[in-house]
Amino acid sequence: MATFARFGYRKTSMEEVARAAHISRPGLYFLFSSKETLFRAAVTQALDRDITAVERVLADSGRPLSERLVEAFDHWAGRYIGPLARDVATVIEGNPGILGEIVETAPRRFEELITDAIAVESGREAARPVAQTMISASIGLKHQVASRESYLERLAVAIGLLVR
Repeated sequence: MATFARFGYRKTSMEEVARAAHISRPGLYFLFSSKETLFRAAVTQALDRDITAVERVLADSGRPLSERLVEAFDHWAGRYIGPLARDVATVIEGNPGILGEIVETAPRRFEELITDAIAVESGREAARPVAQTMISASIGLKHQVASRESYLERLAVAIGLLVR
């Protein structure tokens, strides 16, 4: 992902990816038949890892909900804030046609997880709009802050206002 982020999808060559992965270009082609297949696999792996981390964090019912929500958003969006991280998010968001359904299913799963966590305390009907508002706040903050720390500070305020 770092190679795609550095050069952009179009300018990234399989040679560059192979070099970054410390394997030969033929070895890379043995594993992935095309740059598109490789890119899709890398993004899918990253999103699956993020969703797994979010599931783990939200399942820890021994911690306050607001803490779990901040950490869940950090795994989902916070790690994509900052110069290189922002480039990773940009290359993912800029190539939805290549990625297929994962660009829809992963965000939908994230929303479901956030909604389910909130629903435990506030009920299902009230949880969905709160979750959607948190996601909107997160998206806005990603474009307003320069650091992960600033993102998390401001997101904690938003979550504190929404979860009472």
